[in-house]
Amino acid sequence: MTVDAEILQTVLQLPTPLKQELLHYAKYLVNNYAPSDSTETPQQKYRQAGTMKDMFVLPLPDDFDEPLEDMREYME
Repeated sequence: MTVDAEILQTVLQLPTPLKQELLHYAKYLVNNYAPSDSTETPQQKYRQAGTMKDMFVLPLPDDFDEPLEDMREYME
């Protein structure tokens, strides 16, 4: 049985108030989640060079590769 046929069979068994609720929900889904037919493509945002300037100080400290004091108890 296809999904469409199973949906139709199930809807036919529902009482009228529930059919009305189902109709409202189906319209909600179509309006909010159906793929839109608009031909607009979203503009691609390009990265801007130089946004991280002066964020890193070089040269690195001599103890850069040493374990942090906070992690010492986990390394023992």
